[in-house]
Amino acid sequence: MPGIFPARLLFTLAALSPVVVHAKDTWITPAEASSFRTTPSYAETVAYLRRLADAAPGTLRMETFGTTPEGRPMTVMIAAKDGDLTPAKAHAAGKPVILVQAGIHPGEIEGKDAGLMLLRDIAVTGRLPHLLDHAVLVYIPVYSVDGHENSGPYFRINQNGPEKMGFRGQSQYLNLNRDYVKADAPETRAWLTLWNTWRPDLLVDIHTTDGADYQPDLTWYAEDPHKLPPSIAAWQGHAFAGDAIPRFEKMGHIASPYLEFRDGRDITKGIENFGSGPRFSTGYAAIRNRAGLLIETHMLKPYAVRVRGSYDVVRSVLETVDEDPAALLKASKEADAWAASLSAGPEASVPVTFKKDPSPKPFTLKGFAFTQTKSDISGDIWVRYDTSQKKTYEIQSWNDLLPDVSAPLPAAWAIPPQWTVVIDRLDAHGIPYTRLATATRVKVVRDELTQPTWADKPFEGHHMLRDVAIAPTREDMTLPAGTVIVRADNTDAVLALNLLDARAPDSLLRWGYLDAIFEAKEYGEPRVLEALARKMMAEDPSLKTAFEAKVKSDPAFAANARARLMFFFERSPWYTAQKVGAYPVVRLNAATLQTLPPSL
Repeated sequence: MPGIFPARLLFTLAALSPVVVHAKDTWITPAEASSFRTTPSYAETVAYLRRLADAAPGTLRMETFGTTPEGRPMTVMIAAKDGDLTPAKAHAAGKPVILVQAGIHPGEIEGKDAGLMLLRDIAVTGRLPHLLDHAVLVYIPVYSVDGHENSGPYFRINQNGPEKMGFRGQSQYLNLNRDYVKADAPETRAWLTLWNTWRPDLLVDIHTTDGADYQPDLTWYAEDPHKLPPSIAAWQGHAFAGDAIPRFEKMGHIASPYLEFRDGRDITKGIENFGSGPRFSTGYAAIRNRAGLLIETHMLKPYAVRVRGSYDVVRSVLETVDEDPAALLKASKEADAWAASLSAGPEASVPVTFKKDPSPKPFTLKGFAFTQTKSDISGDIWVRYDTSQKKTYEIQSWNDLLPDVSAPLPAAWAIPPQWTVVIDRLDAHGIPYTRLATATRVKVVRDELTQPTWADKPFEGHHMLRDVAIAPTREDMTLPAGTVIVRADNTDAVLALNLLDARAPDSLLRWGYLDAIFEAKEYGEPRVLEALARKMMAEDPSLKTAFEAKVKSDPAFAANARARLMFFFERSPWYTAQKVGAYPVVRLNAATLQTLPPSL
């Protein structure tokens, strides 16, 4: 049954819990006071954090870093020794910055209650002061504050407590963990400003699973090495699988890499990569040249176990950093240098999509026995787990990825000034650029986009561009005064490419911000197009042959009078002059970049 948990592990966790607390204890957290039946409101959470900050002014600082759509302040806690409570002091002291965030999905709120306990034990009770010896902790207790306050008992049907939990979307019904690149939400804009202010070395994002039942109380995910700067891939391999997770398990937990089952009805068919990308937290950290760790406590374990799991895994990560802070700083520095050097190659490119490695690896799953019954309700398979019967399964893992589509990395991108929606996103992400002071005629590479198809249903408020044919073309182009020039010889090169290139799955084009380029604004009357078609066929017999072949082979086309006429119109200068599908973000090579006039 949901909620049943191995007695040995519960006993171990109780023994290893941060402190034995009683209602009369001064620093008991609201969740502890309720024996983890409930989680505090945002006001109660902020009040507790304020008490902590007041009790340890040299170690803790509480700040507001944004305002939600419903007008609530977004709170962040800074924890550091020696007064290193500002970005300047932290970086001057040579301390890595660890950004830990909770409540981006407010129903998955363990990280908030674990964070209150951890800050208390670091700064007030003195139980774990060493965690800040060589690092600075930037902690967001609740990222989606409006979603947190939209609380009730019926939002997470798959989850075992607390009694009430927040809603997955924020107040504009946006999922903030799909918003990192497109940055629609005010919360995301605030977070990006916080990121650019602190430039953290590691992001830890705390969630709760959905899906199957199994023994581990926590699963974790780090981006595939092919998505990362080499130095970050190497550091993560050692720090997570090699150190922090084994340390976490020695505290009495059972951990596993992220478990995305290929078939939820039959866990023995193996696991695969869930397909993270820049829209997600760790995917975004990757294109910012930084390490990232996704934590997923298991939904069916008691809330007390999930909170303590969050507490212990963050503690383990901080202890890993504390043991060798220079290694993380070195990885970040080398990652920035790597990104800045990518465009120096004559044929520079960066992978933007990834495919599953076809060669699986053996994987041991600590699970439970399960049954499969044909359902007379759904007509599908009904899966039920028996948590009284532990069972180990030897299965296959397709978690590893390989690069798929790569995007060209130019010396610079040029964005005409009228495309303010693109420039606005550059500003949100803090991507540096200059502007041309005068109009300039230059040689560029422009992508011509044809055959666009869009998703049938909206996703995060957008009908995404699902597919498009991309053909690079070289042309002479006049860049108007005010054109934005984004150079690629800096640390934000991979970030800019994922925002600006048509091939990138989370680019602004793919999210639908430039759909207008696919719309012809001038059109022809049918009687005029009839005459045009006859003239074009008379002048080009091969066109007549192609048209007749399409009429024969495509019944839908043959039955559509407008489509038959558009066959000719779209091949005429009357249509091509409109530059339908001409992508407005163009690429400049190094030679062209050097010829540009002074910038604003």
